[in-house]
Amino acid sequence: MIECITVAVLCRPVRLLRIAGTLFSIVAMIVTTNAQSDYPNRPVQLIVPYGAGGIADVGMRIVADQLSGRLKQQFVVENRPGAGGIVAAKAAASAAPDGYTVLMTGNNNAISASLFKSLPYNILADFASTSTTSFFDLLIVTRTGSPLKSVEDIVKMARANPGTLNIATINPGSTQNLAAELFRSAADIKVTIVPFRTSPDMATALLRGDVDVAFEFYAAIRGQIADKKVVAVASTGQKRTAYLPDVPTVQESGIKDFEVVSWNGISVPAATPKAIVEVLSRAINEVLPNPDVQEKVSKLGMEMRGSTPEVMTERMKSDIAKWAAVIEKAGIPKHD
Repeated sequence: MIECITVAVLCRPVRLLRIAGTLFSIVAMIVTTNAQSDYPNRPVQLIVPYGAGGIADVGMRIVADQLSGRLKQQFVVENRPGAGGIVAAKAAASAAPDGYTVLMTGNNNAISASLFKSLPYNILADFASTSTTSFFDLLIVTRTGSPLKSVEDIVKMARANPGTLNIATINPGSTQNLAAELFRSAADIKVTIVPFRTSPDMATALLRGDVDVAFEFYAAIRGQIADKKVVAVASTGQKRTAYLPDVPTVQESGIKDFEVVSWNGISVPAATPKAIVEVLSRAINEVLPNPDVQEKVSKLGMEMRGSTPEVMTERMKSDIAKWAAVIEKAGIPKHD
């Protein structure tokens, strides 16, 4: 009898602890669920890995403005340029996974994954995708009056005079630079790729005749195209661009294995609850088709298009593999 009483007394605290633990878990789950169900209930920080005023920044500010209206909380853009996007990504990766710090990611992260010897984060493991937001084709351009009026002309001249044709891009490892490397490989030609520090430097060299061809985004050379100083001979996407519908694609021009489309999207820290990811993904896909959005971006050479989180992740994986191969073949040295 004494033995049974002792056991009962000892067992009661254990039961109480288990009950308390269960109640705590239920309360925590309810609090977490409530926090997610009214997300967002305070301003959201959107980190952009570029300086203010560039095409990527302008595009993301358009998205942020639309999300602020849709979700009734301010999406505040914070520019954190530097180190190929590493500064911004590192800050976002270490943020609380609660949906209140989000990061603009995209093609630059796919390139950085192979361009740097090591990174303080893993773009696939440390982040979760929400949706793509924007896509940018590149243009292959020549100066007005150049005998190179098509991709066919460029390839023909390059093959007739190996190593003498100069193709201008901006910095080594940029999308423009890697697109030129991929073009050289896909067309099987020997050309000299000349990287410049900035887009204006590159445009000046092209207009002076120091280089023959350039790879650049529409927004950076829109003025020269409008002034008829520069001529676009091809775009680099799968289909012709809406802003220059008469310009053929590189694929149409005979280089079948060539396609380059830069893109951006929004990612969150990997442990962010799925419910919050779904809220963001749904909102992004709802606002991008707005006529106001489409009108604003049409002048920037940008196509706004959303996706599922899964599609965005697959795009990132695919581009990591694509640019790793280009970087390796071109022999571009990795950064520390």
